[in-house]
Amino acid sequence: MTYDPSNIFARILRGEIPCKTIYEDDFVLAFYDIHPAAPVHALVIPKGSYENHAAFVAGASDAAIAGFARAIGKVAAMVGVTEGGYRLIANSGANGGQEVPHYHVHILGGGSLGPMVAKTFSLHLN
Repeated sequence: MTYDPSNIFARILRGEIPCKTIYEDDFVLAFYDIHPAAPVHALVIPKGSYENHAAFVAGASDAAIAGFARAIGKVAAMVGVTEGGYRLIANSGANGGQEVPHYHVHILGGGSLGPMVAKTFSLHLN
């Protein structure tokens, strides 16, 4: 997967597509997912052209990486999921289920989320 500057998150960052903003600073934009998978479903995206986690940690400044991590904690508190608990998900690549080629973290909460991964495959450990 390579970075596509016409992806929906790049367009949101450029102000071409509106979003319901939760938080914004020099490093990130956080907003509500338009197709929530939990009672609370927020997205945190870095301001930069990073297609996935590997590209982000390889190419972002230390300040941007720290700012992104801190923003996730701020947003979780702002959407009210810190006390009851929440899940962070960052999909990467086709096998990881990444749908938008812009690095992002999902914050899911607001109720019991069930098992982390559906048990629809078998592991073969030797």
